[in-house]
Amino acid sequence: MDTTHEVFNQPAPLVDYNLFDTNRPLRDALTFNAPALQTTQLHELGAILGSAAMQTHARLANIHTPQLHTHDRFGRRIDEVEFHPSYHALMQTAVGAGLHGTPWTGTSASPHVLRAAGFMLFTELEPSVLCPVSMTYAVTPALRGNAGVHADWGLKLASLWYDPALKPLRDKPGVTMGMGMTEKQGGSDVRANTTQAVREGSDAWGERYAITGHKWFFSAPMCDAFLILAQAPAGLSCFFLPRVLPDWMGKGTRNAVHIQRLKDKLGNKANASSEVEFHGASAWLVGEEGRGIPQILEMGTMTRLDCSLGTSGLMRQALGIALNHTAQRHAFGKPLIEQPLMKNVLADLALESEAATALAIRLARAFDRQSDAHENLMARLLTPVAKFWICKRGSHFAQEAMECLGGNGYVEEGGEGVMARIYREMPLNSIWEGAGNIMALDLLRGLRKGDAVAALAHELAPARGQQAALDRLADALPARIEAMASETEARRLAQDVALAVQAALLVQTAPAAVADAFCASRLGGDWGQAFGTLGAGTDFDSIIQRAQPR
Repeated sequence: MDTTHEVFNQPAPLVDYNLFDTNRPLRDALTFNAPALQTTQLHELGAILGSAAMQTHARLANIHTPQLHTHDRFGRRIDEVEFHPSYHALMQTAVGAGLHGTPWTGTSASPHVLRAAGFMLFTELEPSVLCPVSMTYAVTPALRGNAGVHADWGLKLASLWYDPALKPLRDKPGVTMGMGMTEKQGGSDVRANTTQAVREGSDAWGERYAITGHKWFFSAPMCDAFLILAQAPAGLSCFFLPRVLPDWMGKGTRNAVHIQRLKDKLGNKANASSEVEFHGASAWLVGEEGRGIPQILEMGTMTRLDCSLGTSGLMRQALGIALNHTAQRHAFGKPLIEQPLMKNVLADLALESEAATALAIRLARAFDRQSDAHENLMARLLTPVAKFWICKRGSHFAQEAMECLGGNGYVEEGGEGVMARIYREMPLNSIWEGAGNIMALDLLRGLRKGDAVAALAHELAPARGQQAALDRLADALPARIEAMASETEARRLAQDVALAVQAALLVQTAPAAVADAFCASRLGGDWGQAFGTLGAGTDFDSIIQRAQPR
């Protein structure tokens, strides 16, 4: 067969490498935030997640998307979602790595930091399946508000076994959980929820209610149980709703949860997000009647941490792909990575990625030290700050990284074009669990409580005196916070708090080339309005070398 040309100057894909060993910013963040942490598990996980086999599972899970089956062939209602086997392989890996409920068992040093690092690494492989993993992490401690449910479900929520089948709890070695909060008319304003809860009686799991209504976003509907919000006589309350009812209500009986349809989403394709209706579904009260919103806020804090971790992981993956491509692709006589303008873009992306990693892992540290008053305040302040800023930067970051690949980055071709998948995924974490305005307002609420301003000053203090731009910003923040009379500038404040904390962390953990360039650009004004506009005095080569995925 005659050929018209030879294919050359096409980079080999980034595959079969260790995601943890090659991530120096993450390793340095772990050393700073959890110096006693044993990282053997992360080394092993990094090798698995960077393998060609796991990358194939990620591709297939996104190509062969979930399929809803409301009825079986005999007309019986089943409300099941069918996934490709690769989805289950990914779930087994995530659960087996303890990325769900295991930190609440407290069996390792710095369990939340360890889990956060693993969550970031897994996001580089495939973020969609982490939705049920993240929700299981967030809802597990809330179940302490119902002693009977917690006794039966607690250990299985931390189990390293994954069982996708809908079957009675006693027949399952491990379980996952989801959440159902938003409704058509309310969105983030859950106080507008209309779903009703009517008390039926009590049993081994406490006060039982019949739930009638709907949820507009009900992600991962094949989870074994959910925490939902519904209106009880005392007000909006939190309820535990299993997909399969307990044995004393009829072994194997499905709860009255009807899946109406699956969402057709921009990204997050491997995960099933659904709309559901409850037709007198059985659910059990968690906590006190009328206290649903405070409980949801506690759970939201943890899922917001995962939004920051997830976007940081996606940034790292996009950066790695861009570095891998530009190191091999030649243009105008030399590799792209040696072209001065490309160096500027790559170094700028590397700064953004490292700053995101530093802030996300710092936030995870606060969850490990909740008995410490300062860490408790930092969790309250940095959760909305990190989610707002890191997630807000994600889409811009992904677009610039895609541009490093040119047309090759825009083309998917059977799911092999990972950069396009990253780009579609990026907006999700900014929207999910409270969009930007919600986060900025949450920061304002946090700053008005306790000694929050003093705590922020204490957080920045170790980095003072080393970067003039950071000192100026740190000096100005207390007065700005005190003078914040309206919500109008809340987004700008959230941005500047995030940048100040990121700069302080990089001063303490990163090489001088990274900290100097970050402070000069993000705080000192030596920067344009797009990536790739760092000043000419930047040590581009050192920053790029540190970020290399090989």
